[in-house]
Amino acid sequence: MPANPNAAAPKRDPYAAFRSWDYRCYAVGNLISSFGRQVLGIAIGYEIYQRTHSKTALGLVGLMGALPIVFLSIPAGLTADRWNRKTVILITQLVTGLASVGLTFLAVGHLDVPATALLAAAVRGLYAVAAWCGEKGGIVFEPALPLMYALLFVNGVTRAFGWAARGALFPNLVPRAALSNAVMWNSGNFEFASIVGPAAGGLLIARYGVPCAYAIDAACAFACLAFVVPIRAVQEHAGVRPHPLQDLFTGLRFVRESKVILATITLDLFAVLLGGATALLPVFADEILHVGAVGLGWLRASPSIGAVLMALALAHCPPMRQAGKAMLWAVAGFGLATTVFGLSQTFWLSFLALVATGACDNISVVVRHTLVQVLTPDAMRGRVSAVNNIFIGSSNELGTLESGLTAAFFGPVLSVIGGGLGTILVVFATAWQWPEIRCIGMLQPADPVGERETTD
Repeated sequence: MPANPNAAAPKRDPYAAFRSWDYRCYAVGNLISSFGRQVLGIAIGYEIYQRTHSKTALGLVGLMGALPIVFLSIPAGLTADRWNRKTVILITQLVTGLASVGLTFLAVGHLDVPATALLAAAVRGLYAVAAWCGEKGGIVFEPALPLMYALLFVNGVTRAFGWAARGALFPNLVPRAALSNAVMWNSGNFEFASIVGPAAGGLLIARYGVPCAYAIDAACAFACLAFVVPIRAVQEHAGVRPHPLQDLFTGLRFVRESKVILATITLDLFAVLLGGATALLPVFADEILHVGAVGLGWLRASPSIGAVLMALALAHCPPMRQAGKAMLWAVAGFGLATTVFGLSQTFWLSFLALVATGACDNISVVVRHTLVQVLTPDAMRGRVSAVNNIFIGSSNELGTLESGLTAAFFGPVLSVIGGGLGTILVVFATAWQWPEIRCIGMLQPADPVGERETTD
């Protein structure tokens, strides 16, 4: 990875990744799956807030997703390095679809769930947590809510194992020289689904109700299987394997010793943890902007609109000559745009501020993902991807928890503004603690001799 910012930029093929059969299969399946995930995301937040009127309940959605990622990502990474990664992806997609089927049935018969002793105890616990957060009146917790959290926990488990396997398989889908391009398109692919998914989800909820949205996610999860099966990429395996317990924390040691990787994922961890305003969008849409389910869908989609526009720009522009500095400025811009969103009282300013957060975040994602994949040996990618998932995946979910709890204590506006300003402070702290990050040059890796070409 050249670090000289004055080096001549290589000729750019904007669609290099799509010349690989494996990547095309992966991209279509991932697009379908991501679309369903986005529809599910808006449906979960909308239903829980409409039924409970509790910001704490919204925050607990993040906790259910974060716990499996924090505690299972390390064994999930070891699984991705020792088992067939494609098989792991297929199994996790199947379980994800079944969990969404369960959410569909719960949404249809929400009020018919009997208050068993276990569910009644769980509801009392939820009331106690909400009271501790300052919510002592005007909230309603029904017996179906703990079951929803249980299914979200199952989703978190599948994400922990699925993300590790996907992150480890991904570099095997394209030639090494096309990896940065594949990372960029993969991010754009996800963000495109994040535009269409929430917007479609808001319309589906308004017209057909929440159960339809959950059913769509289940169908998308099952459809993704058909596109993963034809992938023929071959993963590398280490010749000599230590005992699994000895090998369990290899990824953590590798990340700790690689200052560049540690710096980039730490920066993203705290930026997402502090600057995640999306968890509170149901509150802003209902109480501040007064735009309903359709407006909520567009607010949820707006960061992805910015990310897709940025992805298109990155695809057709020369490689970034100073990727490290670009990432620092982008994360600072993310924090500034989040602060503007917290201060806004009008829909269009809020919409544009969220568009800006997505555009800035896309730069950070491309730099971080490319660095992690380029600097990690293939036989270790599952474990290193797992560490990356702990930092990034858990920060999304814990950011949801943090936003919900701070909103319950201080109100949604102060929660978002404080998070945005905190993100800017994190940028300064990261640049000071790890000056290596400012020296990162272009991300275009050389294609080594003998590199496998993944073409038709």
